[in-house]
Amino acid sequence: MLTNPSEWFPAILDTMDEGIHVVDAHGVTVVYNRAASMLDGVDPRDVIGRHVLEAFPSLGEETSTLLQVLFTGQAIHHRAQTFTNIKGMQVHTVNTTLPIRRQSKVVGALEISKDFTHVKELADQLSELQTRMVGARKNKAQPVAACTFEQIVSGSDGMQSAIARARRAARTDSPILVYGETGTGKELLVQSIHNASPRKAGPFMAINCAALPASILEGLLFGTIKGSFTGAETRAGWFELADTGTLFLDEVQSLPLEVQAKLLRVLQSGEFTRLGEAKLRQTGARVVAAMNVPPEAALASGTLRADVYYRLNVVRIDIPPLRERGADIDLLVHHFIDKWNQRLGTHVESVHPQVLSLFRRYPWPGNVRELENCIEAALNLLESGTLQISDLPRSLQEAATRQETQQRSADNSAMRSAEKSANAQLWAHEVDEVETVWSALLQKTGLQQLWSHLDPRLESGEHEETALSRGLPEDGREGDASGELGAPLCPTLPDVLEKVEQAILQKALEKTGHNVQLAARRLGLPRQTLQYRLARKETRTGGGQRSSGRKL
Repeated sequence: MLTNPSEWFPAILDTMDEGIHVVDAHGVTVVYNRAASMLDGVDPRDVIGRHVLEAFPSLGEETSTLLQVLFTGQAIHHRAQTFTNIKGMQVHTVNTTLPIRRQSKVVGALEISKDFTHVKELADQLSELQTRMVGARKNKAQPVAACTFEQIVSGSDGMQSAIARARRAARTDSPILVYGETGTGKELLVQSIHNASPRKAGPFMAINCAALPASILEGLLFGTIKGSFTGAETRAGWFELADTGTLFLDEVQSLPLEVQAKLLRVLQSGEFTRLGEAKLRQTGARVVAAMNVPPEAALASGTLRADVYYRLNVVRIDIPPLRERGADIDLLVHHFIDKWNQRLGTHVESVHPQVLSLFRRYPWPGNVRELENCIEAALNLLESGTLQISDLPRSLQEAATRQETQQRSADNSAMRSAEKSANAQLWAHEVDEVETVWSALLQKTGLQQLWSHLDPRLESGEHEETALSRGLPEDGREGDASGELGAPLCPTLPDVLEKVEQAILQKALEKTGHNVQLAARRLGLPRQTLQYRLARKETRTGGGQRSSGRKL
């Protein structure tokens, strides 16, 4: 257990993946962590306390980035360095070296190193292979690019529009900028452009700008001269190799800004220089660039220089994501099934409708590449028959479950809405029926006779005559000259309301099959209240006996 604070510093350094090498003002190593030891292939005891050139005799004052920073006081960022360690092994690193200052005086240097030995070897092999391929095919007519416009599977309007635009752009030599999300098929479109262009007999060179460090990438693009840096060999860059063909720069926004500045010069004049050489060289390569982030976003974030963007964006082609290409789903599914049936020796003949329904609604964040991977994964486990939901990768099965749950919820909501609408229509119909019954009751009960004895002008004060002035008592009964009350002129209002209530209750019972609880709900009454009113009605009409024609 670490208890002394001074023990924490070396322990932390030894957990880092990057090599950490620190020297004092005299070039003597004071810090050298485990990652640096593994990267350089030397024991820390052979480095700490010794001068850099003593521990690494293959370096010199001009090639050691640590000593350069000590002498100049200027930081060095992402510098490639190749040296031979004391075991005779060649090591390739990319270093960032920073001066350590105290009171504006340089008292040491810190170097952070990343091992790119394996990457450098692969890059060299790739460059050598490309050189051989270009040299070997000078007398051949077959293009290196494999795809043509006829091979692109699509039926959607958005993709067909992009293809039509690309066909027209293929006739010229102007730079092209292709934007599309990861997996939409940008390189297939670029290969098709090359194969439809007058350059189709020339080489097609493609490089992913995000896959390599700046120092290696710069050498691959522009070429190197032996001695330009330790381990460098004289080798042509890809601008030279693609002289009569097409150079495809994928994820161009990942190019370091200093490399973008050199790219701008090539785009403007076709001129460039190899690393370590002053001689100007010319290239006739057509540059097609692609981005998997919106160009406007790359400009706003500063990862893409504005002048490079405007020079590349002569012809802009946007590839829509798969989620916006609904017409392509079925075509692509059957295309990939046929493709992987041939490669895997399987015999899948059909796709279950549920699978197609899922595919049409799934957002496909990985686009066409994700769809193909899904089909390939399913056919690895299914030898024949019909592709089912259960054959898909787990992520797609989980998406199917979520979609099913959402669909059930939507269906239930729609059903409740439809039921509510139907109830509203039924209620409106019943209201109309009640109004009809009310009108009939007015006629039947003689309530209109009661209204006829009330002068409507009385309420407005337009007529001073009252019921009493006509010899009519205020309670609506006829009287003689002495004012004595006689018999009612018509049924009283309480009698009419009682009959209306009885009619409405009877109607509600008939509508609900004499279900008291449901009738109460329709009338907006508590069940006990409805039972009370029904019981009161029975008492008034039959002395406690149920009236004829009603069932509870």
